[in-house]
Parts: sequence; structure tokens; C-alpha cells
Amino acid sequence: MWGLRRSYNKPSAMANQNDPESQSLLSQQQQKSIAPMQPISAKTSCGLPSVLMAGLCYCCASGSMVLLNKHALASFGFTAPTALLCFQCAVSAILVKISELLGFIKLQPLKLDLVSIWFPVNLIFVGMIGTSFYALRDVGVGMVTVWKNLSNVVTALGDVFIFKRSYGWQVWGCLGLMLVSAVTGASTDVNFSWTGYSWQIANCIFTSAYALYLRSVMDKVTERTTNKQKMDEFSMVYYNNLLSVPPILVMMWFFGEFHGLLEQEALKNSAFLMVSGLGALIGFGISFSSLWYLQQTTATMYSLVGALNKIPVAIVGLVAFAEPTNPKNLGSIIIGLGAGVLFTRIKSK
Repeated sequence: MWGLRRSYNKPSAMANQNDPESQSLLSQQQQKSIAPMQPISAKTSCGLPSVLMAGLCYCCASGSMVLLNKHALASFGFTAPTALLCFQCAVSAILVKISELLGFIKLQPLKLDLVSIWFPVNLIFVGMIGTSFYALRDVGVGMVTVWKNLSNVVTALGDVFIFKRSYGWQVWGCLGLMLVSAVTGASTDVNFSWTGYSWQIANCIFTSAYALYLRSVMDKVTERTTNKQKMDEFSMVYYNNLLSVPPILVMMWFFGEFHGLLEQEALKNSAFLMVSGLGALIGFGISFSSLWYLQQTTATMYSLVGALNKIPVAIVGLVAFAEPTNPKNLGSIIIGLGAGVLFTRIKSK
């Protein structure tokens, strides 16, 4: 709720809270419309500098979202991942609307002309978060974090061929390292699954398509907002999650998840219900933590911290889920994550 800067994965997670990666994509689009405040050491929260507290909240929310979703999808035998996704989107939309009613935020009203422009974006968004869920179910957290970087490769190619942009050898070198590490990691993955990696490849394509198409549609959206300005993050989150529910319901029907859904054993497990509910709440919180951190720091630091945050997430995932690995596989994960951090640093210059 997936994720106000440039349309590269920062992270982002998510745009939509279900996928922190998508949140970053929405955050990247807001970079120019939000003037980040420089860190002010005198400002504190809970006795800590505000910039540090905001960064910790953002990292914890983003990382725990991935781990909680992995836990919910892989540890309880729940066989309806699309239903879980629908639940999280519905909860996110409801909580954002409640926040507006309480006066915490302002949302763009639902208007037919805005919906008609946003809905194609939303369909790609559903494909992005849906494939992310299916990939996370079948692929280890470490390899998921590495393969998510490949969407940078596809997006860069889209930039070159669609938007006629060019990049230096440093950028292409980092992208090459990402590609090599992803392929090497998959080939040495003890639990390799064609199904899981197929979903992950599809996720890279949808993530890049979302980033590229969102960039081209933002100006059209601006013309139809009530204040004639770019749509703010919370309105994007609201539109994305609310409009996602109907297509996701169609996906549930297509995958046959309605049949026997209420008889799922996991729904009788209090631990599963707690993990699912906590995941939805934390996903909702990503919107606030990402915006808070962006206002406290620079867009460059926001993106760099997001890239660095993948490293502890991958480590915790490997340990918490006892994911089998080997020196070659572990080396490819380290190289891939390092290349992601270096890519973010170079792109920020």
C-alpha cells in the first residue's frame, strides 16, 4: 500500500501497503510535489531525533510487511492468497477513509473522470501486488528481495526505448550485477520452483509497467484533481486499494478461491488471524511512515535507506523461515543486494 519519488523501486511499498515496493513507486511520483524538510536535530520524537524515529518507523513497517505476508502465506497452509490480498486492500481503503473522516488527511473525492483515468493504472497495480503475493508464497524472502531488483532492469530498458533516456556505464554495470546475481541465485536455490520464479518474473514485468505507465498518466490525473495539483499519496493509496477490490474478486473467482474459502483451517487458527490482521494494519501504516520520513529527510536518503533496508529483511527471512542456502546462493544474494544499494546511490547523483 505496495509504496513519491522517481519511478524506480526504492523501495516500495507499496503505493500499496500489501507490497512495500509499490508504496515506494507512489512515493517516487510525489517527490516534486512535496518539499522535504532538512533534518533538524532539535526536533525529537520519543526522545530521539525525529529523522531517526521516522526512518526507524519506515524501515520497521516496510520490512515487517514482507515478513508477515511471507509468514501468512507459507506457514499456515492457507491456499487462497488472493483472498488475503483482497482483505488487506479492503482494510487499507477503509482505514484511509476513516482517517479522512477523523480529519487527519484529505482525499481526492471519487470522480468518474478520475476513476476512468486511474483504473488502467489500477489493473496493472493489481497484477503487480497479486504476482508479488504468489511469488512470496513459493520463493524465499532472500531471493525475492534480489529478484525484485530486476524490475529496475526492465524499467531502465523502458526508459531508453520509450522515453529516449540514456544512462552511464555505472548504471548499466549495476543493472548487470543485479541480473547476474538473480540468475546465479535462482540456479543455486535449493528450493527452486518454476512456478514461484515464473510469478516473480511476472512481478518484475508488472512492477516496471506500473512505474512507466504511472509516470505517463500523472499529468492527466493532475488536470482532473479538485485543486489541479498532483494526486497526493493518501489519495493514491485510497484509489488503488478501493478500485483493486473488484478485479481481485474476479481473480478469486478465476482461481477458484471462493469454493471452500470459509472452511479453510487457517481461518480457525488465531495465530493466522493475528498475523493477517497485523499485516493489514502495518501495511496501512506504511503510508504514514513513508510520508513522515520523506518530510524529515531528502529523497536521496529515503531511496538509499529503502535499498539498505532490504539487507536485514533478507537476513531475517533466511533465519526466521529456515530457508536452506549454500555459499554460492548466499553470495549471489549479497552481490544482488549490494548492487541494489550501489544502483540507488549512483541514480541519486
